[in-house]
Amino acid sequence: MAAEQARGRSRPPPRLGEGGVGGRWIREYLPAVLVFALAMAAWEALVWALHIQFYLLPAPHVIVEALYEHYPLIVEAALFTFQEALGGFAVGCGLGVVAAAMASRWPAASEIVLPYAIATSAVPVIALAPLAIVWFGVDQGSKIAIVALMTFFPTFISTLRGLLSPSPSSLELMRSYAATNTQIFLKLRLPATLPYMFTAFKVCTTLSMIGAIVSEYFGGRAASLGVYIKSQASLFHTREAWAAIVVACSLGIAFYLAMALLERLVVPWHVSFRRS
Repeated sequence: MAAEQARGRSRPPPRLGEGGVGGRWIREYLPAVLVFALAMAAWEALVWALHIQFYLLPAPHVIVEALYEHYPLIVEAALFTFQEALGGFAVGCGLGVVAAAMASRWPAASEIVLPYAIATSAVPVIALAPLAIVWFGVDQGSKIAIVALMTFFPTFISTLRGLLSPSPSSLELMRSYAATNTQIFLKLRLPATLPYMFTAFKVCTTLSMIGAIVSEYFGGRAASLGVYIKSQASLFHTREAWAAIVVACSLGIAFYLAMALLERLVVPWHVSFRRS
């Protein structure tokens, strides 16, 4: 007992960022916050020192003022575009998961689907957006189709890799207990797939916002984020355009963080969440 108390007294105090949940947050997010603050300060100083005109590169405080002035219209447009991104995300990721499940069950399906998935992912969204408008109309349908196409391939590849990741010895052990294919899928393949699946989902959150906004450049509702950015930039209203870009970035980050939080709730046992 005395020896344990002596060791406790001799233990050095914890350093900054090592104590509990608060210390973990400081260690993970403080560097990013500091880099962001330094980048904004450097941006502001660069515009002031070089006397850059506002229509070329507005200062951060000018962008914030424009956002405060026009936020009702910008937020309305952003929510409309986010609906397109969310719809395309659901369709593309859902189809990617289903196609990967079929490909893992029937290898012939993988050989059929994989070349087409690679071909569609290799085509840039700028080339497909005008055709999507012809096929699905100028409204939300064409944007959802573009986003679904962009999110299908990452989800399909990651999910298929996860479904095929269990080792042969694990599969043999399950079969030795007379497990059915459904039981093998639910008890072995699906838990092994979830980390791969959520990795693809997090990547697709940003891809969905990019696809929705870029597809709107070729036509869409006037109160949508892509149309708003394009029209304001063409009029040299760069402050308003930058304000809309800030809102788009905020939505993309929020979408990513929501998916990361869902991942922590669904797969808290994964090695990436273990703390020493």
